[in-house]
Amino acid sequence: MQQIETFISQLQKTFYNSADFVAREIDWPGEPFAVICYYSSLLNKKDVQEQLDVVKFQAEQEEAKWPDSVSSTIEVFNMEKAVGYVCGGETLIILLSKNKVVRINLPEIAHRTPDEPVNEHIIRGSHEGLVENFDTNMALIRKRLHIPELVVKQMRIGKKTNTGMYYMYIANVVKKETLLEVEKRLNEIDTENFYSVGLLGDYLEDSIYSPFPQLLNTERPDRVVGNLVEGKVIIISDISPTALIAPVTFFSFYQSPDDYNSRVLVGSFYRVVRLLSFFTAIFLPAFYISIISFHFEVLPLELSKKVKMDVSEIPYRPFIEALILEIIIELIREASIRLPQSIVQTIGIVGGLVVGQVIVNAGLVSNMMVIVVALTAISSFVVPSNELNTSVRILRFPFMLAASLFGFFGLTIGILILFIHLLNLKSLNQPYFSPIVPFQPSELKKLFFRGPFYKANPQVTSFQPKGNEKKK
Repeated sequence: MQQIETFISQLQKTFYNSADFVAREIDWPGEPFAVICYYSSLLNKKDVQEQLDVVKFQAEQEEAKWPDSVSSTIEVFNMEKAVGYVCGGETLIILLSKNKVVRINLPEIAHRTPDEPVNEHIIRGSHEGLVENFDTNMALIRKRLHIPELVVKQMRIGKKTNTGMYYMYIANVVKKETLLEVEKRLNEIDTENFYSVGLLGDYLEDSIYSPFPQLLNTERPDRVVGNLVEGKVIIISDISPTALIAPVTFFSFYQSPDDYNSRVLVGSFYRVVRLLSFFTAIFLPAFYISIISFHFEVLPLELSKKVKMDVSEIPYRPFIEALILEIIIELIREASIRLPQSIVQTIGIVGGLVVGQVIVNAGLVSNMMVIVVALTAISSFVVPSNELNTSVRILRFPFMLAASLFGFFGLTIGILILFIHLLNLKSLNQPYFSPIVPFQPSELKKLFFRGPFYKANPQVTSFQPKGNEKKK
């Protein structure tokens, strides 16, 4: 009796006497000293008791064959392994005299239902979303891919947190060099704590200081499947609903599941609209500032007179004027994210109508600048990816500054630097600006037009699935 009390006390000390850790003595057939231990917060006690009764019955019937339940295994007891099992949501039955442990794997981790992601709404198609549970996410993916070639690998990241991380690919489609690069970068991660899938960006991206994301984030299982069949690698965890897709191109961020759920002409039209919105969102304020500051002659005569009268009452340069409005919009956006959903619309009305009208009447900004900045904000929100949306909003500020200092010349130099950066950027050593660089004329049209499904549709060369090379 003293022996089992000492052992239970040792277990409690190992788990730092946590309130949700349970360790107690139980009766077991043929075993004088048996202890059950588990985290009560990670399982359903009723299910564990039912499984415990099944395993005990098997032990009573024929000890040599027990346990044969799919959720129970027996092995030699090791304290270090036992700690990992309990932290993973398993229930352990430790048989002290035999130095054995029975593992009952029935965890019940709390997670959401797979509702549609709030930041990736679509009109047609699936309305399911990934959740903070690996098994649920894999069920959503495998019900769309009924093939054995879908390979899932597991690894642990974080010496202290020991967080589960998974990467998946289709074995006969993925490029070998891409897979090796992903595995290399994942294996090189050396960190004490890992608690968010977003931390992977610093380890997996080729250029972490680039304003452009090199990993595509999504919470949609249909988008995950669409990228898997293109030969890409998906990285997910059991603590976040976000899946990371790599490698990607710049144009991947402007594609939406709606493109393929709509008719060919409709999907192609809105794809072109999104790509054009990139130029509007970044360059429109800088273009307007250049005209007002240096190049009034490019405007028609009547419009030039109206604009001059409008801006003549503003006491400072157009760059400051645009900066005021851009900062107000960013503040409204941040406020709408942090505030309860019930008052978000109120903030939008107050910010968009009241504040906008008041600052115009006060002579702080001109009416034309309000139109330009409003159109710019709308264009930036057209991007289906929140990561690229943020990058676009940040990039417009240096272009505004260059335009205010040098006019069209500064804007041209800025555009040149931007595209040189895009041409040199890579995602997992794959060209980020493909199919423009390297130039692939046959693939270029796919950036703007979605072809019908009944025709052959080979992928971009940098992500060419195996076996499709001869089709080109």
